[in-house]
Amino acid sequence: MRPLILLATLAVAGGSYYLFTNLKSELAPIEDRGTILNFAMAPDGATAQFTDRYMYQIEGIVAAVPEQDRNFSIVGYPVVTQGFNFVGLTDWDDRERKQQAVTSELMPKLFGGIPGVLAFATNMPSLGQSPINRAVELVIMTTGSYEELQNIVNQVMGKARQNQALIGLDSDLKLNKPQVKVAVDRDKAAVVGVNIDTIGRTLETFLGGRQMTRFKRGADQYDVIVQVAAEDRSDPNDVSRIYVRGRNDAMIQLSNLVTLQETVAPRELNHFSKMRSATIQANLAPNYGLGKALAFLENAIKEVAPPSTQLGYKGQSREFKESGTSIYITFLLALAFIYLVLAAQFESFIDPLIIMFSVPLAIGGALLTLQLTGNTLNIYSQIGLITLVGLITKHGILIVEFANQLQEQGKEKLEAVVESAVLRLRPVLMTTGAMVLGAVPLAIASGAGAEGRQAIGWVIVGGMSFGTLLTLFVVPTIYSLVARNRHSIDESDVPIPATPSSL
Repeated sequence: MRPLILLATLAVAGGSYYLFTNLKSELAPIEDRGTILNFAMAPDGATAQFTDRYMYQIEGIVAAVPEQDRNFSIVGYPVVTQGFNFVGLTDWDDRERKQQAVTSELMPKLFGGIPGVLAFATNMPSLGQSPINRAVELVIMTTGSYEELQNIVNQVMGKARQNQALIGLDSDLKLNKPQVKVAVDRDKAAVVGVNIDTIGRTLETFLGGRQMTRFKRGADQYDVIVQVAAEDRSDPNDVSRIYVRGRNDAMIQLSNLVTLQETVAPRELNHFSKMRSATIQANLAPNYGLGKALAFLENAIKEVAPPSTQLGYKGQSREFKESGTSIYITFLLALAFIYLVLAAQFESFIDPLIIMFSVPLAIGGALLTLQLTGNTLNIYSQIGLITLVGLITKHGILIVEFANQLQEQGKEKLEAVVESAVLRLRPVLMTTGAMVLGAVPLAIASGAGAEGRQAIGWVIVGGMSFGTLLTLFVVPTIYSLVARNRHSIDESDVPIPATPSSL
């Protein structure tokens, strides 16, 4: 049945590739850290009081969660239009639901449930990244103008909003911040003897505030700041009621010298790698992987952006891309190292290839187990896959080494490999049982950090179990087809022909 075994091997290899490319991938699984972060964004131009009012609504929603033990809010950081609410949950042993379930319950209540602000709940990053940063941070870079970049971002955002798995979608390129433009009539200012510098410093002092001096009272020191009262600088028309000193100390009202125009301006103009840039940010739905989200946005950018546009990554997205690339190199180096060691041990380049056929079988079992258990392809499971390469090749070494010895004892190749597979079945099963049973506690772990341990555990359990089952059939089959014939005939066993007697 060797053709059937080869066909099954190819099917498993194809399935491994399919699972590897379609399995949900992320930097690290979301762990139950007992803390949830709620994020709120008010419209541009909103005051801190406006943001604070909506943060109280978020606190009211959080207070109704039975698992919450404490929470506090920060309003106005990093800008006045944003706020954060940190929710601390009770200990793992004192609650039945995991943090991820609580976050899923809060999400529909916050996202779209509070009109006036964009609010959503997120889980804290697992590898110590900043909780303020979101999972998806894709940077679009261009040498064109910001208006051209804004056009690209708007088209990408339009496509991204069709994907319901991208939550809290936002961009840091905003050309709609309210701004009051003050146009000075230079001719009039020159006539009345008012310098442009005087107008600028006067506006800065009365509207922005200027520290003039300090004074001490007892052991305390106080700054003296000149500034118009808040109620007298809340309307753009208040600018025209400020006076400046002109020629002969005459007081000139600014309404005679300036014209006010309410416009919009960029909130900030960012650069990345010395190029004009815009960052698209988003959080992810519970069952949506970071790799799939980045691929979706990358395809959307390719459809609307010119070829000169470049892409970059920040935060978790950057670490995900870098760790994915490095883990592939590490995996290939592990395969090459094991192959070279086996080639030196067997003094052959063919025998190690026979042994390495067990690797894709074990990888397929590991990936299938991850799919069935709801785990993802992350940095922990990738470490488990590298570990699995060294573990599963031990089975092939046992079979191939003993089959070579039997051939050297005079047995035919097919007979030797069949006997080797039978005699080495017990040590192969003992090795598999020891590794699988040793990894079971990792696979069924609970409590703090359980998600990371489960990823490694299930890779070893599934890979060793499934890989061992197929290795017992595949390795002997490949050996019988490609291994060299080591059968040798002992000269002492060959009869010497009798010489004819002389007449």
